[in-house]
Amino acid sequence: MNIRSFLDHLAPRTCLLCGDTAGARTLCPGCRDSLPWHRAPQCPRCATPTPGGAVCGACLKHSPAFDRTIAALAYAFPLDRMIPRLKYHGALAVAPLLGECLTEACRTQPRPDRLLAMPLHAGRIRERGFNHATEIARDVAKRLQLPLDRDSCRRIRDTPPQMGLRHDARRRNLRGAFACSTDLGGMHVAVIDDVMTTGTSLNELAATLKRAGAREVSCWVAARTLPYRG
Repeated sequence: MNIRSFLDHLAPRTCLLCGDTAGARTLCPGCRDSLPWHRAPQCPRCATPTPGGAVCGACLKHSPAFDRTIAALAYAFPLDRMIPRLKYHGALAVAPLLGECLTEACRTQPRPDRLLAMPLHAGRIRERGFNHATEIARDVAKRLQLPLDRDSCRRIRDTPPQMGLRHDARRRNLRGAFACSTDLGGMHVAVIDDVMTTGTSLNELAATLKRAGAREVSCWVAARTLPYRG
C-alpha cells in the first residue's frame, strides 16, 4: 500500500459535490455517474456533436491547426458552476476532479510525447496566483505518467476576454498571442485546457506549435460547450 492509499484508508475523501464518502476519488459513485459526460457521436477534430461522428461542417470549411479533440464532459451543470470557481475564485480542489475525468477520457488515446497546459499571460497569473490549466495538466500528467512541458510556450499578449466576441473577432484577438521557444520537431503534443468553446485559442496555440515543428497536436479539454438546442 502506498502513502496515498494509506492516507485514504485512514481518512477517506469526501465527495466534492455532495460531501459523502468518495474513497480514493474526488466524487462519490453517484455524483460521478451523474456528471454530463461527453459521449455522444462527435466531430473527431473539434468534439462538437455530429450525426454518426462525422467531421463537422465548420472543420470541413476551415480545417483547424489541431488534429483532434478529446473532451471529457459537456459544459453544463455542475461544470458551469465549478470551473468558474476554479478560474476566478481559487477553488483548487476542482482541478483534480477535472484531471481525473480528463484522464479517464484520454487513457485509451494515442500517447503524446508531452503535455502542455494552455498558457496564461504572466499578468493574469500574478492576478490569480496560478494557471488553472496547469493545475489540471499536472494532475493528468501524474495519472498518465506523461511529461508536462512548463517552459516551451508562453502567452506573450494579454488579450481581452473572448466572451461576447464573434468568431472573426476572436481570431483577430488571439493572433500572435503565443510564442514557442523549443524545437518540437516530429513530436505529438497534447494541449490541456479547461473548456473549449469555439476552439479559437486552441487553434492559435496549435498553429504556433506546428510552426515549432510539432507533427501532431491534440486538444485534451475537461469540458466542451455544446450547441444550444431550444
